[in-house]
Amino acid sequence: MPVITYQLIQHKNQNKILIRFEPNAAWNKRIQKVPGVRWSKNFKGWTIPDTAENRIKCRLEQSNPVKVPTAYLPASNPHVAKTSTEALGVINDSNRQQMKYFLEQLALKAYSPSTVRTYRNEFAQLLRCLGNHSVEKMQPDDIKRYLLYCINKGLSEHALHSRINALKFYFEQVLHRDNFFFEIPRPSRPLQLPKVLSKEEIALVIKAIKNVKHKTMIMLAYGCGLRVGEVIRLTINNVDGKRRLLFIERGKGKKDRVISLSPALLIMLREYYRQYKPKKFLFEGVSPGEPYSIRSLEEIIKAAKQKAGITKSGSMHMLRHSFATHLLDKGTDVVLIQKLLGHNDIKTTLRYLHVTNKDLLNIISPIEDIQQLL
Repeated sequence: MPVITYQLIQHKNQNKILIRFEPNAAWNKRIQKVPGVRWSKNFKGWTIPDTAENRIKCRLEQSNPVKVPTAYLPASNPHVAKTSTEALGVINDSNRQQMKYFLEQLALKAYSPSTVRTYRNEFAQLLRCLGNHSVEKMQPDDIKRYLLYCINKGLSEHALHSRINALKFYFEQVLHRDNFFFEIPRPSRPLQLPKVLSKEEIALVIKAIKNVKHKTMIMLAYGCGLRVGEVIRLTINNVDGKRRLLFIERGKGKKDRVISLSPALLIMLREYYRQYKPKKFLFEGVSPGEPYSIRSLEEIIKAAKQKAGITKSGSMHMLRHSFATHLLDKGTDVVLIQKLLGHNDIKTTLRYLHVTNKDLLNIISPIEDIQQLL
């Protein structure tokens, strides 16, 4: 079954669902039976009407009560962040100009495309809520009321932090209001342990994948502890087969790092290269010269877990968590793991100590001391 990606778009002034999958004659015939389906040369995929029924079929229903406007969803190209002029039509002229200043300042600060998209979406939420009121005239008490509104609508602590970061950037970096957020408290984050698969479960997931490209991506993500974005951005020049090294360029925080490639990974990479012969990106998508889709990669791990009978929740990032935890289980120094993962703060790496079984296995429960007395 081909990996399918879905995306909400605006096409010819109409809301559509864009569907892409690798060339497959059977699926082409199947999708042509959907009412209203059209092939788009511009998007290089099939489009169907954006209806409630089609959203459910495509698993696009929103889980977040505070809905993100369709037109503000990330662009199809992960390296480009755009704001649609039509989408800004729901924002008054004054606030639309502020959005322009906001995006210009983000560009001048050279924020990553991912951060720009997140900040843009979060700031757009506020501008839509304001209606005809000017965002420039907002005071700390107004921000507090807005954040309380978001909380009452069910926004999670993690999402609320992202929204606060975006608004803080606007008021302090665009309007230059120093300490504007000094009186605004941040919600405490829940202490969530990383979701981890055992070594046996990792093996089952890999064995469940038959496609060489898909298997290589999953093995590389686990074997090197890579983020999903780092996997798809790898180029053929990032692999040094002679020295058995993998170069990660401009990872999170725009940091470069080097990771050693195990013999097993190197063999898999060579087999993959002989079969697919990529030109630029190590893992190309449907369009030659373009990187593989993050959503497609997430669908691969989801399907592999289901096939392997693994019911634990978790996405591609679970492989990175498992990499770090399994290294700790083997006694690898936590500082070395920090470097391999590219963490700025050692505290981020130390959280894996909560899920490693290295020391837990040496602890004998008091119940064993009274077992003979029971």
